[in-house]
Amino acid sequence: MLDLRHPLVRLAGEIDWAYLDESFAPLYAGVGRPGNSTRFMAGLHILKHTYGLSDEEVCDRWVENPYFQHFTGEDYFQHSLPHDRSSMTRWRNRVGEKALEKLVQESLRIAHKRGAVRTKDLKRVTVDTTVQPKAITFPTDAKLLYRSMIRLVKLAKKYAIKLRQSYVRVGKKALIMAGRYAHAKQFKRHRRQIKFLRTRLGRLIRDIGRRIEGDEALEAAFARELSLASRVRHQKKRQEAPKVYSLHAPEVECIAKGKAHKPYEFGCKASVTTTNAKAPGGQFVLHIAALHGRPYDGHTLNQALKGTKAWTGIEPERAYVDKGYQGHDYPKKFRVFRSGQKRGVTPQIKRELKRRSAVEPVIGHMKEDGLLGRNYLKGHAGDKINAVLAGTGHNFRLLLNWFRALLRLILAWLLTARHPAKT
Repeated sequence: MLDLRHPLVRLAGEIDWAYLDESFAPLYAGVGRPGNSTRFMAGLHILKHTYGLSDEEVCDRWVENPYFQHFTGEDYFQHSLPHDRSSMTRWRNRVGEKALEKLVQESLRIAHKRGAVRTKDLKRVTVDTTVQPKAITFPTDAKLLYRSMIRLVKLAKKYAIKLRQSYVRVGKKALIMAGRYAHAKQFKRHRRQIKFLRTRLGRLIRDIGRRIEGDEALEAAFARELSLASRVRHQKKRQEAPKVYSLHAPEVECIAKGKAHKPYEFGCKASVTTTNAKAPGGQFVLHIAALHGRPYDGHTLNQALKGTKAWTGIEPERAYVDKGYQGHDYPKKFRVFRSGQKRGVTPQIKRELKRRSAVEPVIGHMKEDGLLGRNYLKGHAGDKINAVLAGTGHNFRLLLNWFRALLRLILAWLLTARHPAKT
């Protein structure tokens, strides 16, 4: 059924599955039900981020696509998925970010082996940061206050706690009116609705607190929701403590972009390191990591270059960054060159500095073609895992394009050899 010249077939033959199996083996339990094979789970995640699919979509396409099945190690065509979709979630959480870095390293090994990237390309790198947005709605005070009320009422119903009043109906009306007043620029009326929601949420918090007082089991069950609701109720426009921008993802941070079309993004920062020159196979991702705490760009450079050396085995001789890295923390300062820098810039370095902005399309491709543009994975660990897998998917996309290009060259050569041009 398969064309052995297909890029996915060639890529499956290039990946060292035995090495990946050996790397992931210590993370499996020695007792209990046998785990899913490493090739199947790692292959599904490579396909997911290479083609920009969700867990459900990649499983559906696996059932229909014989090349997907061959890539994950099947010898015969299967008419149904042999494992449950939720196995992907459990496998990601089990192996974690550090183990998944092996997939990026494997993609770089294949690229180097097949000539898609050269050793000299790994010595000149470009480093930049971007935002990895979380899958949340745009946060407003009215949304957060009303959503806190809904979650508390739902939890109270679950534990059969009879409330004095739920405020769900009047809260929904206040939410709608707050949005209308804000749209009409009637901010005095808008603030009145926000105050109404904040007052009702406070009443709900105190009512639940009185009814669960002294019951340790109920206090433990309500601790997280009451804490989040209290933070939402008391948070102000400007404050030192971290604000809550989403109740289902409280780890989300607000990062100012300063762009007219997108002033703010909600998620976490991500540091990306790529080759500076365009390698034969394209610009490969040499290191990628999610960063929490909204760090200053300059304070992330040392970690990024150390990670690049760990992943590639080669210490970068020159690193090119933008102006946001002024005052960076990399100890070998004379190896780092910023945009607009005049001192110590030779003609060659000047040419390479002009290539610095080529990292932006790489980030754009990971956001549009991969899954860096909207992260659905849970918690801080989910942010880190999604960033690493986004870099994995980008590198494997370049490898598939590289194999297609090689196949076209071979076919063109064979056609020329069979029908030489007449003179």
